[in-house]
Amino acid sequence: MEKSEIIELLKENPAETGLFKKADEVRKKYVGDDIYLRGLIEFSNICHRNCLYCGLRRDNKIIHRYLMSDDEIFETAVLAKKLGYTSIVFQSGEPLSFNIKKFLELLKRIKNETGLVITLSMGELKKEDYLLLKEAGASRYLMRFETSDRNLYSYLKPDSKYERRFECLSWLRELGFEVGSGIMVGLPGQSIESIADDIMLFDKLKIDMIGIGPFISNPETPLKNFNNNNFELAIKTLAVTRIVCPKSNIPATSAMEALDDNGREKALMAGANVIMPNITPYNFKDKYILYPGKSIFDEPYEYSVYLRNLIEKLGRKWGKGPGNSRVKEGL
Repeated sequence: MEKSEIIELLKENPAETGLFKKADEVRKKYVGDDIYLRGLIEFSNICHRNCLYCGLRRDNKIIHRYLMSDDEIFETAVLAKKLGYTSIVFQSGEPLSFNIKKFLELLKRIKNETGLVITLSMGELKKEDYLLLKEAGASRYLMRFETSDRNLYSYLKPDSKYERRFECLSWLRELGFEVGSGIMVGLPGQSIESIADDIMLFDKLKIDMIGIGPFISNPETPLKNFNNNNFELAIKTLAVTRIVCPKSNIPATSAMEALDDNGREKALMAGANVIMPNITPYNFKDKYILYPGKSIFDEPYEYSVYLRNLIEKLGRKWGKGPGNSRVKEGL
């Protein structure tokens, strides 16, 4: 689509344009009915960045910082295997605040003993570190750029460099990772035109997995007073992204559910084909609060049953394979 067409769809009433129905048809045609579940493990909330929107930001002094032990991380990965998930996502703050050599050994152990597909989301690293992580068993990497608007990026992420973010995404692609990225929708100062640019950039960069969620203000950040009425625009952005990037994996994010009780279900009906259930142990989960409203009480086994029922209700299937990128495989 042309940028003008994207803008029109983002502005118009989806009931009148048939946007969600079209996005669901594109999803079915290009990635099928399988919904892939990827267990999310938030293994550390230590972060040295000071992003204006994030509850983990360096200047948040009331947050209790933690780093899960190797045994705790390994046991949670084993839990993902028992739940029937075929892949896991390790997420932390950035930059790294732990011994990467020790972490590499842990990754190798998890890969060898569980066979799970490993995704990492740990922010900007050195190119050589990405290579070491790849060699240790990680095959996917998620790093959202949040907005492609340079000025807005600099405002929201005052101690990050715009060029560096995209350089890291380029390195990850070069090293053979499946590359994930994404944006927040409804950011203060963000325009519809800017969101259209983001969607077009997803296509240009051939992003394998695209995460889209609404901006939700955190009371412990400088953006605490901005409104959170961003669900409708976020789900329209997801639907348009599915149409523009038909082969990408697109998760129904937890942030959607934080603003709408049926947010995940609505996202799955508007083009999403991935869910990342949070299996972080409860005693850590309540300390990884990026935004208010995030569910921390879901018991992993019970939530797994809930997801099975939801998938069945939608007439879809639980994806049993690795759910590899169709973008990367050229399918």
